[in-house]
Amino acid sequence: MGPVLRAGVIGCGNVAGNHAAAYRDLPGVELVACSDLDPARAARFAGRYGAAASGPDDIFELGLDLVSVCTPHPTHEAVVTRAAAHGVHVLCEKPIATELGAAARMVATCEAAKVTLGVAFQRRFWPAARRIRTAIDDGTLGVPILGHTSVLLHRDTSYYTADAWRGTWATDGGGVLMTQAIHNIDLLQWYMGEAVEVSAAHAAFKHGDAIEVEDTAVATVRFASGGLATLAASTALTPGLGTRVQISGRTGASAGLAEYPEGSEARIDLWAVPGAETAVSPFGPGLTADLPLSRINGALAPFHALLIADFADAVRESREPAVTGREAAKSLAILTALYASAASGRPEPVPTLNQEITACPPSGSPT
Repeated sequence: MGPVLRAGVIGCGNVAGNHAAAYRDLPGVELVACSDLDPARAARFAGRYGAAASGPDDIFELGLDLVSVCTPHPTHEAVVTRAAAHGVHVLCEKPIATELGAAARMVATCEAAKVTLGVAFQRRFWPAARRIRTAIDDGTLGVPILGHTSVLLHRDTSYYTADAWRGTWATDGGGVLMTQAIHNIDLLQWYMGEAVEVSAAHAAFKHGDAIEVEDTAVATVRFASGGLATLAASTALTPGLGTRVQISGRTGASAGLAEYPEGSEARIDLWAVPGAETAVSPFGPGLTADLPLSRINGALAPFHALLIADFADAVRESREPAVTGREAAKSLAILTALYASAASGRPEPVPTLNQEITACPPSGSPT
């Protein structure tokens, strides 16, 4: 297996526990330290997972091999590029950043430093999600021509007021699209390919003065292949209805997966393939989708663990992880066009990461 990899976690909020537990339990990896701007929270968190508490200025002096970045969205660039400067491989929570220029600088800086940059889109490790990807790759579905994703969730206003950074453009980067639907946008582009144009609209209907970002959005997306897709997303529903992704291909076959309740392992709820039995939704009546955030994160922990195991193996094997920084930036590029379209009232092109890298030198480089 080779030498033990020394891991750290920066940012000790809700989702960080999935990262810490995965490192603690992964053979060949030692969870060394956890860091947070709040020393008391770092100490509590580190004690829970059997690691040392460290200050943000000190953790990179501990000889880490890899680190998870679980800080608020707009801070990702500063932490990731600092890790790269210390030669530490870095796994960043989604979204990779809140604007594409920051993502470009992160990717360019990590590539220049020859460190691995991965991003935590753990839903790609659902067996159902991988089954659909395989059906595209082996020709069962053929080239995707029609896609749809819906993200129909419930969030109380208390969700946004629990942390000062939530619900603002400056510190959250967006609402339901940036924080919840980005997982499904990632799956959609993983299946459909390169997105080239978006038409969108969004609004805030439910949370009053608690947020300035959107809680509801719709969009259509056009892809380089000629394929088309629709998106609907909201956190204004009571109760929430979960999420789903559906793909139809040139063979005429269709496949879809559903996540209900939110945070549960998605299941294939549609398998309309010629010659194959059509799947029926496994979700019976009477279920509630409104689980506490801690339970949603806990239910996703096994898929964080799979993603983190893949990331550690990628570091050992000097290969790309399942979701690279470049790959994660594709969903952010779609969001960039989506927000631009909602603001302009017309279709907007999807920018590319390479365009941004050309315009933005790596962090720390002379301008």
